[in-house]
Amino acid sequence: MHLQLPASEATEALGRALASTRPAHAVVHLQGDLGAGKSTLARALLRALGVEGAIRSPTYTLVERYPIPEGEAWHLDLYRIGDAGELDFLGLDDAMATLWLVEWPERAGAALPKADLRVELATQGMGREARLLAGTATGERWLEQLAAAAEVAALSSRAQQEVPAGYGLLREK
Repeated sequence: MHLQLPASEATEALGRALASTRPAHAVVHLQGDLGAGKSTLARALLRALGVEGAIRSPTYTLVERYPIPEGEAWHLDLYRIGDAGELDFLGLDDAMATLWLVEWPERAGAALPKADLRVELATQGMGREARLLAGTATGERWLEQLAAAAEVAALSSRAQQEVPAGYGLLREK
Protein backbone atom coordinates (compact mmCIF):
# COMPACT_ATOMS: atom_id res chain seq x y z
CA MET A 1 0.00 0.00 0.00
CA HIS A 2 1.39 3.38 -1.00
CA LEU A 3 0.01 6.61 0.46
CA GLN A 4 0.71 10.29 -0.04
CA LEU A 5 0.49 12.18 3.26
CA PRO A 6 0.37 15.88 2.38
CA ALA A 7 0.44 17.15 5.99
CA SER A 8 1.13 15.92 9.52
CA GLU A 9 -2.65 15.55 9.99
CA ALA A 10 -2.62 12.89 7.29
CA THR A 11 0.20 11.05 9.06
CA GLU A 12 -1.82 11.20 12.29
CA ALA A 13 -4.91 9.91 10.44
CA LEU A 14 -2.85 6.96 9.21
CA GLY A 15 -1.79 6.26 12.81
CA ARG A 16 -5.44 6.26 13.92
CA ALA A 17 -6.39 3.96 11.05
CA LEU A 18 -3.59 1.55 11.98
CA ALA A 19 -4.80 1.56 15.59
CA SER A 20 -8.41 0.88 14.63
CA THR A 21 -7.47 -2.12 12.48
CA ARG A 22 -4.60 -3.47 14.58
CA PRO A 23 -4.37 -7.19 15.26
CA ALA A 24 -4.14 -8.43 18.87
CA HIS A 25 -0.36 -8.87 18.64
CA ALA A 26 1.79 -7.01 16.14
CA VAL A 27 5.32 -5.88 15.40
CA VAL A 28 5.67 -2.69 13.33
CA HIS A 29 8.99 -1.52 11.93
CA LEU A 30 9.01 2.21 11.23
CA GLN A 31 11.69 3.14 8.72
CA GLY A 32 12.78 6.42 7.20
CA ASP A 33 15.24 9.25 7.50
CA LEU A 34 15.27 11.74 10.37
CA GLY A 35 12.16 13.90 10.16
CA ALA A 36 10.22 11.44 7.98
CA GLY A 37 7.33 11.17 10.47
CA LYS A 38 8.07 7.93 12.35
CA SER A 39 7.48 9.43 15.81
CA THR A 40 4.41 11.37 14.63
CA LEU A 41 2.88 8.14 13.33
CA ALA A 42 3.76 6.20 16.51
CA ARG A 43 2.31 8.92 18.78
CA ALA A 44 -0.95 9.07 16.81
CA LEU A 45 -1.29 5.28 16.91
CA LEU A 46 -0.64 5.15 20.66
CA ARG A 47 -3.02 8.04 21.35
CA ALA A 48 -5.73 6.26 19.32
CA LEU A 49 -5.18 3.16 21.47
CA GLY A 50 -6.05 5.22 24.54
CA VAL A 51 -2.62 6.22 25.84
CA GLU A 52 -3.08 9.37 27.91
CA GLY A 53 -0.54 11.87 29.11
CA ALA A 54 2.85 12.46 27.56
CA ILE A 55 3.98 10.13 24.82
CA ARG A 56 7.71 10.60 24.97
CA SER A 57 10.18 9.91 22.22
CA PRO A 58 12.37 6.97 23.21
CA THR A 59 15.42 8.50 21.54
CA TYR A 60 17.44 8.54 24.79
CA THR A 61 15.67 5.86 26.83
CA LEU A 62 15.57 3.50 23.80
CA VAL A 63 12.20 2.07 24.91
CA GLU A 64 9.01 3.54 26.33
CA ARG A 65 6.26 1.23 27.57
CA TYR A 66 2.57 2.15 27.51
CA PRO A 67 -0.43 0.26 28.88
CA ILE A 68 -3.10 -0.33 26.25
CA PRO A 69 -6.43 -2.14 26.65
CA GLU A 70 -5.11 -5.50 25.41
CA GLY A 71 -1.71 -5.40 27.12
CA GLU A 72 1.34 -3.26 26.64
CA ALA A 73 2.76 -1.29 23.70
CA TRP A 74 6.48 -0.79 23.38
CA HIS A 75 7.85 2.15 21.40
CA LEU A 76 11.53 1.68 20.62
CA ASP A 77 13.94 4.09 18.96
CA LEU A 78 17.14 2.29 18.07
CA TYR A 79 18.91 5.21 16.38
CA ARG A 80 21.56 5.31 19.11
CA ILE A 81 22.20 1.55 19.14
CA GLY A 82 25.77 0.79 18.12
CA ASP A 83 25.45 -2.97 18.21
CA ALA A 84 22.47 -5.33 18.23
CA GLY A 85 23.87 -6.91 21.42
CA GLU A 86 22.93 -3.75 23.31
CA LEU A 87 19.28 -4.83 23.10
CA ASP A 88 20.04 -7.62 25.60
CA PHE A 89 20.26 -4.98 28.34
CA LEU A 90 16.75 -3.65 27.66
CA GLY A 91 14.98 -6.75 28.99
CA LEU A 92 12.80 -7.14 25.93
CA ASP A 93 10.74 -10.32 25.90
CA ASP A 94 8.63 -11.11 22.83
CA ALA A 95 5.78 -12.41 24.98
CA MET A 96 5.44 -9.27 27.11
CA ALA A 97 4.40 -6.69 24.50
CA THR A 98 1.24 -6.94 22.46
CA LEU A 99 2.42 -4.13 20.16
CA TRP A 100 5.96 -3.25 19.12
CA LEU A 101 6.59 0.08 17.36
CA VAL A 102 10.25 0.09 16.37
CA GLU A 103 12.01 3.08 14.85
CA TRP A 104 15.34 2.36 13.15
CA PRO A 105 14.86 -1.45 13.27
CA GLU A 106 17.71 -2.01 10.82
CA ARG A 107 20.16 -1.16 13.62
CA ALA A 108 19.12 -4.26 15.58
CA GLY A 109 19.68 -6.79 12.82
CA ALA A 110 18.03 -10.13 13.64
CA ALA A 111 17.71 -9.29 17.35
CA LEU A 112 14.10 -8.09 16.89
CA PRO A 113 10.99 -10.11 16.18
CA LYS A 114 10.02 -10.23 12.51
CA ALA A 115 7.88 -7.30 11.42
CA ASP A 116 4.23 -8.01 10.73
CA LEU A 117 4.09 -4.61 9.10
CA ARG A 118 6.88 -2.43 7.77
CA VAL A 119 6.07 1.26 7.31
CA GLU A 120 8.57 3.13 5.15
CA LEU A 121 8.22 6.89 5.47
CA ALA A 122 9.89 9.52 3.33
CA THR A 123 9.60 13.25 2.85
CA GLN A 124 8.02 14.27 -0.43
CA GLY A 125 7.86 18.00 -1.06
CA MET A 126 6.07 19.56 1.91
CA GLY A 127 4.45 16.25 2.90
CA ARG A 128 5.30 12.62 3.39
CA GLU A 129 5.00 9.39 1.53
CA ALA A 130 4.21 6.10 3.28
CA ARG A 131 4.73 2.62 1.91
CA LEU A 132 3.21 -0.18 3.99
CA LEU A 133 4.48 -3.71 3.46
CA ALA A 134 3.29 -6.91 5.10
CA GLY A 135 5.98 -9.20 6.48
CA THR A 136 3.71 -11.96 7.78
CA ALA A 137 0.22 -13.37 7.28
CA THR A 138 -0.87 -11.18 10.22
CA GLY A 139 0.50 -8.16 8.37
CA GLU A 140 -1.31 -9.15 5.19
CA ARG A 141 -4.64 -9.35 7.04
CA TRP A 142 -3.88 -6.00 8.71
CA LEU A 143 -3.29 -4.33 5.36
CA GLU A 144 -6.52 -5.82 3.98
CA GLN A 145 -8.45 -4.38 6.93
CA LEU A 146 -6.65 -1.08 6.61
CA ALA A 147 -7.50 -0.81 2.92
CA ALA A 148 -11.16 -1.29 3.80
CA ALA A 149 -11.11 1.12 6.75
CA ALA A 150 -13.25 4.22 6.50
CA GLU A 151 -10.49 6.42 7.88
CA VAL A 152 -8.15 5.52 5.02
CA ALA A 153 -10.95 6.43 2.61
CA ALA A 154 -11.34 9.75 4.45
CA LEU A 155 -7.56 10.22 4.33
CA SER A 156 -7.68 9.61 0.60
CA SER A 157 -10.39 12.21 0.00
CA ARG A 158 -8.62 14.79 2.22
CA ALA A 159 -5.32 14.10 0.48
CA GLN A 160 -6.91 14.51 -2.93
CA GLN A 161 -8.34 17.90 -1.87
CA GLU A 162 -5.11 19.16 -0.28
CA VAL A 163 -2.59 18.36 -2.99
CA PRO A 164 -2.23 19.39 -6.63
CA ALA A 165 -3.67 17.16 -9.34
CA GLY A 166 -1.46 14.18 -10.08
CA TYR A 167 -0.02 14.15 -6.56
CA GLY A 168 -2.82 12.25 -4.87
CA LEU A 169 -3.02 9.19 -2.70
CA LEU A 170 -1.98 5.98 -4.41
CA ARG A 171 -2.69 2.40 -3.41
CA GLU A 172 -0.88 -0.63 -4.65
CA LYS A 173 -1.21 -4.26 -3.75
